[in-house]
Amino acid sequence: MKSILVIGMGRLGRHFAGKMLALGNDVMIVDKDDDVIEELSSVFTDCQIGDCRQEAVLRSIGVNNFDLCFVAIGEDFQASLEITSMLSELGASFILSKASEDRQAKFLKLVGANEVVYPERDAAEKLAMRYNADNIFDYVKLTSEYSIYEIPVVPVWVGKSINSLDIRRKYKINIIATKRNNVLNPMPDPDYVFSPGEHIVVMGKSRDVYHLANQSKTHK
Repeated sequence: MKSILVIGMGRLGRHFAGKMLALGNDVMIVDKDDDVIEELSSVFTDCQIGDCRQEAVLRSIGVNNFDLCFVAIGEDFQASLEITSMLSELGASFILSKASEDRQAKFLKLVGANEVVYPERDAAEKLAMRYNADNIFDYVKLTSEYSIYEIPVVPVWVGKSINSLDIRRKYKINIIATKRNNVLNPMPDPDYVFSPGEHIVVMGKSRDVYHLANQSKTHK
């Protein structure tokens, strides 16, 4: 269990705080709008009204006692920058800040952010990758080069085992799970035989996975 401070109760802040709370963490939320805090007080027991651009507010919270401080303010970059800087000066253990573009991220890191997230950009990228091909069902980016994809099994693989297909060498991907009727089978054995209509969860370079996914489309 971690102690989490979330500053800014916009959509991102609310979703993040709610999820962290559901996962069993201690969550404190802060927003300068008293109506927002009043609305959320039935969900979060640890709430505070305050403008975190004021150092006295952050000091009163005791930001150095939290495992993670998330600056979830997106509409006012100047405020996000000031708060991130003060959190760093006050000894916050780990600072996560929100950015909309690379330039913002650069400045946030300069003033003390340990990590910067781009929720709009990441969501748009995932949607683009998902709908760029009819036969990509899910996508998770790992690095600039490698990602995890859920795609249909290539029809010519049906009835054959992972081992006999020599998938890693021939296709340059790793099978990390199979999925049939929404039931996930993680880390299938090399002798696992593919069935019609199932999905495979693979890790690899985008170009290699897209090549494989296109084979599924071609053989439909």
